[in-house]
This record gives sequence, C-alpha cells and structure tokens, in this order.
Amino acid sequence: MAGIDKPRPDRTARALAGKVRGRHGERDLLLLGVTAAATILFVGNGGTVLGGIVASAAGLGMGPDRLLTNALLLNIALLILGWRRHEQLSREVREHRLAEEQARLLAETDALTGCLNRRSIGPLTDRLIAEAQARGEVTTFIMIDLDNFKQINDFNGHAVGDQLLVECARRIGEVLPAGSLLARLGGDEFACVVSIDPHRPEIVDGLAERIIRAVSAPVRVGEFRGQVTVSLGLTRSDCRNQLNHGPIDAATLLHMADIAMYQAKKNGRNRHLWFEGTMESEIRYRSELESALRRGITQGEFVPYYEQQIDLRTGELTGFEMLARWNSPQLGLVGPEVFIPIAEEIGLIGELSEQVIAQALRDAREWAPQLTLSVNISPIQLRDPWFAQKLLKLLVEANFPPSRLDIEITETCLHQNISGVHTLITSLKNQGIGISLDDFGTGYSSLSQLKSLPFDRIKIDRSFITTMANDAESETIVHTIKSLGEGFGLPITAEGIESREVLEKLQKIGNFKGQGYLYGRPVPADMVNAMLAQRDLMAAPAAPAPPPSPDGETRGENRGENRDRGDATAAA
Repeated sequence: MAGIDKPRPDRTARALAGKVRGRHGERDLLLLGVTAAATILFVGNGGTVLGGIVASAAGLGMGPDRLLTNALLLNIALLILGWRRHEQLSREVREHRLAEEQARLLAETDALTGCLNRRSIGPLTDRLIAEAQARGEVTTFIMIDLDNFKQINDFNGHAVGDQLLVECARRIGEVLPAGSLLARLGGDEFACVVSIDPHRPEIVDGLAERIIRAVSAPVRVGEFRGQVTVSLGLTRSDCRNQLNHGPIDAATLLHMADIAMYQAKKNGRNRHLWFEGTMESEIRYRSELESALRRGITQGEFVPYYEQQIDLRTGELTGFEMLARWNSPQLGLVGPEVFIPIAEEIGLIGELSEQVIAQALRDAREWAPQLTLSVNISPIQLRDPWFAQKLLKLLVEANFPPSRLDIEITETCLHQNISGVHTLITSLKNQGIGISLDDFGTGYSSLSQLKSLPFDRIKIDRSFITTMANDAESETIVHTIKSLGEGFGLPITAEGIESREVLEKLQKIGNFKGQGYLYGRPVPADMVNAMLAQRDLMAAPAAPAPPPSPDGETRGENRGENRDRGDATAAA
C-alpha cells in the first residue's frame, strides 16, 4: 500500500539481531547474578565443608554436613557453568568482530582482484590528499583502462577475462611504490593514487611507463596467448580545478584523470597523458556529438554516397562503392572519419550500417544489372554471429541479387578473429555474395590466410596508390601485390587513383579495377541516377501486367503462350 515504508532485508536483519541480542543479554545478566551468588556461597560454605572433610579424614570428627556438601557441589557446578558461559561469550565476541571485519572488507574491496573498489577509493584518496599536504607533497591520480578488453572477453569468455583482470591487477600492484592506493573501479578500469614530491613530476611519468610495460608484457591465461595494452590518464591535486573551480577532491581528480585517459585512447592507446583544461571542452563536444548521432540514426540522417569503380583497361563503369555520410541539420555533411569511430565505441555501428546498407540496396536495384555494389563492414559487425542472417534479410527485403553485392573486409580484422571471419565469409559466399579483402598491405594477413579464406578480390590500400607517382617503393609494392593476386587467382582493385600519371602506371602494370577522385568524388543517389540515365545504365522498368480478358484469362492465344512470356520476362 502507498505510504507504508516496507522494511528492507538489511533493516529487518538488524532488527531481528537486536531482539536476539536483547534476549541473550537478559539471560546473561541472570546467569551473572546466579554465578555471583554461587561464588559467595562457595566462599562461605567452602571453609566449613572442606574443614569438616579434613577433620573427618584425620579421625577427629563426623565429617561435613551432607546438606552443606551438596550446596558446595552445586556452587562448584554453577561456577563451572559460569566459566563456560564466559568462554562462549568471548568466542562470540571474537566471531562477531571477525564478521564485521569481513563485511568491511567486502564493502571496500573488489571481490575479483582484491583491490579497493570505487566506493572506498574516494574517502581514502581524500585522506591521502590531506596527509600529503601536511607533508608538503602532492597526490597524483592515475586512471588505467585496458585497451580492447571487451573484444578479448567476447572472444575468449568471461572466465579468461576475469583471470586476465587479476593478472593485470597483480602486475600494476608490483610496480606501485609503498603507501599507494590501487582500486578496480569496475569492468577493466583501474585507478592508482600516489603521493610525490611536487618538484619531481617525472617520478609519475616513469611510474606510468613502468605500468604500461608491466601490463603489456606477454601473458598466458587459459587459451589466451598475447599482449594487453593500457591507456593512462594522469592528474595532480595541486593543479587548478578547471572543471568547477572548487576545491580539489577525489571525485574531481577521478573525473580529470578519466578525461585524460580517454584522450590517451583517442591518440592511439598504449600511452599516458596528463589532464589539460582543453580536454574538457573536447569531451563536452564528443558528448554532444554522441547525442546528435543517436538522434540522427532514429531520424534517418545517415545516407549512402557512391564512388565509381572503373575497369582501367576498358574505361567502363563496373559498379560503385557505398560510403556513409551524415547529413546533419546542425553539423552539415559529416564524413565517416568523424562518426564511425564514435558509433563503434558506443555500440551503434551495427544499426547505423544496416540502415545505410538497406537504402543502398534499394538505390542499386534501379541500376543496370551488370553494375555491382560494394559495402564496407566494420570489424565490430564481424563479431555479430547473426550478421550474415541480417544481411540476407536486407537483400530479401530490397529484392536485390546477392551476386551483385560485394562485402569489403579490412585486413586488420583477420588477426583479431580468424575463425569467426572464416565462418562469416563462408556463410556469405554460400549465398552468392562476393568478398573483398580491403586495405591490403597495411595489416597482418599471411599467405596462408589468403589461401584458406575464400576471398574474391584484393583491394590495394590507397596509401600505396596515391604515392606511386613519386615513390618507387610504393610502385614496387603494387607490382608485388599484383603478382600475388595473379598467383592466387584474385583480381585486384586499386583505390585512391587521383592523377593521370598514377592511372598510366597502373595500366602498364596489369589489369585492375580502380576508383578514386580522378573519376569523381562520392555523390548521393540522385546524382548517380542522373549520370546512369545519361549513359543508359538504369534498369529497364518492369512491363505492366496485361489486363484480364473478359473470360477471365489473360490476353493471348492461350494460357500456355502467356505463361511462356511470363517465364521469359522473369528470366530477363
């Protein structure tokens, strides 16, 4: 019922424990009184009874009075009972103190790693700041975040991920100086708090480098073999509070170090950065960008643009590569280099990509049937076990032939999850979809991977193509990739053709498909359709169905004739 405060389980337990302690207290008080009375009686009767026993033993009397003897024995029994109860109470007090200590540890430490937790690191940091100020020192807060931990956790399982966190905590703790604090804030985030001489900030820089080296050393946990890198954000208690201009406390230090850590990740990961005031404005801008991106997906602001793909030998148009653009009312036309990394980090790349691919399939359906559509796939999407089914669903909804679709997978994806990529490629190939290895030459793929994975095409990274005119090494690399493709029976696409000189060099090397600004920049669907209409490369409109004859049959000499015509139309 509204207005009734229902007791919480912890409150109920405390109330019940209080009642039990009250009943025990009453019983213990009564026992104390009985024990005290027994002690007095023992002292009073003990001399008489014991004296009688001694006299009787010496043959000088009749022995002690039986009643007094029984009373003495009762006194002794009560004294023994009181002593045992005293021992029991002492044991209960010790157990109670031990339970309280364990409860405190559970509340203040991380159960997995044994480090402090987010709840306890704040008060302890504030205390350390005050103690450091009294000694003339400053307190440094270090935020540590494992790079790509979610990917390792997803691929190897949570048990391996937990063991990896324990090992990383151990390595970090080993390099920290005495008196430092180490906490696990949650997930793969750790925090260190260290007091230093304010005139020797290089001490913390050296500590940060030692943490990075310690964690990134090769690790073997379960089935996982490899390295883990970390990004660090640092700040000091004597810096000016540029966030809210109030006093520096643990919460402020954590916030500033977190911002610096994010910037370290943004700048390439596996490094450390000190907090600077300008970082706050960048974080605020990113937060606004995130909100706008989420809103843009729901409102359909992301649209496909298309870049021409040309047969360099004949000069004929063979298809288009789809490139996503963000048509934002506030920001204008935004390129993928801005929003793709953010969408990947916040887990929206799948929804965004599927939305744009669906529109691209509807657009490409209107082109001539010999024109293909190439689509880039994010490495994040390759981790989705249902991606192949989602893509096939989009093809069916758009009524687009799988044979006209080409999926581009970057070379760097291969070393991250080779078995998962192999399964995905095989599934897509079985449906007739083409698979290209994108950005070839910049990743870590080996000849064995090219042999084992059923790729249909290799795309040379644009960094080699754009520099061919003035760089002999780039031209040699292109020659080598072309020979490699011929050896594996894989056609080659060169992206980044921006000059006539580069085009002529490629034509001398061999047969390529090519794309680049020499043939035009990516354009939206309406401009593509206008260009294709001029070249008579739009799909022929479907012939309208003939009206029914008065007798209920379609017009024609007979039903068989019309059925044959229908079959011919479908085949076309």
